[in-house]
Amino acid sequence: MTAEPAPRSTFREYLEALLIAGLFLGFTNTFVIKTFFIPSGSMEETLLIGDHLFVNRYIYGPAPTALERALLPNRAPQRGDIVVFRSPEQPSIDLVKRLVGLPGDTIRSVGKQIYINGERLDDSGYVVHKDSRTYPNAPFLEYQKRLRDSFGPIAVPPGEYICMGDNRDHSNDSRYWGTVPSTYLKGRASLIYWSYGGGTSDGVWRGWGRKLTELARTIIGFVPRTRWSRTFHMPR
Repeated sequence: MTAEPAPRSTFREYLEALLIAGLFLGFTNTFVIKTFFIPSGSMEETLLIGDHLFVNRYIYGPAPTALERALLPNRAPQRGDIVVFRSPEQPSIDLVKRLVGLPGDTIRSVGKQIYINGERLDDSGYVVHKDSRTYPNAPFLEYQKRLRDSFGPIAVPPGEYICMGDNRDHSNDSRYWGTVPSTYLKGRASLIYWSYGGGTSDGVWRGWGRKLTELARTIIGFVPRTRWSRTFHMPR
C-alpha cells in the first residue's frame, strides 16, 4: 500500500502563496506595470504631490508575437505622453515629465511659447505658468532664468526626446539638462491609483524611526487626507 503524502502545514501554504505573489508582483513591476509617486510640483496641475501612479512599462517595448501585441499593445512614444524616465543627470533617480519633442523635431521657445518645426504648440490644456515674469535669453542672467522662457532652436537627435514639466515656470527639465535617450524611458503614466495630500516621502532614508513615523501618519490620515476625486483618474 502506497503511503499518502504528509499534509502540508498552513504556515507552509501561506509562505508558498506569498512567495508566488511576490514573484508575480516582481515580474509585473519589472516588465509590465511599475508604481511611481509624485514627490514634487513640477507637473502641476496635471499631477499633484502625493499622486501615486501605475506606469505602463510595456507600452514602449517590443512585442515579438501576435499574442503579445493583442494582449499588451505597444507603440512608439508620442508627443504629449506623460513619461517616467531615468534622470540624465542622475540615472539612479526616476523623473516624470511630459514628452514635448520627438526625434527629428526642431524645437524652440519664445516668451514661454513652444514652437515645434516652426509651428506653435497648443499646450494650453495642461501647461500652467505661475510666474508672470518673462525672462529673456540673455547672457547676463543665470541659466535657470535665461533658458526658462526662451531657448533654442534645438534639433532633437535620433533616439532622443525633449521632456518638460507642465508647471513650466517651476520644473527642472530638458531646457537645462538636454534630451532624454530612448533607453532611459521606463513607461507612460497610465492611472492614479491613490492621491494622498498628507505629505509624501522624498525618498531619502533617515532610519527606521522616521520611516515608522511616516507610516503611522499615513495610516492615521488615510481617510481624511486621501484625494478621493483623483482616485482611479487617468492623467492626460
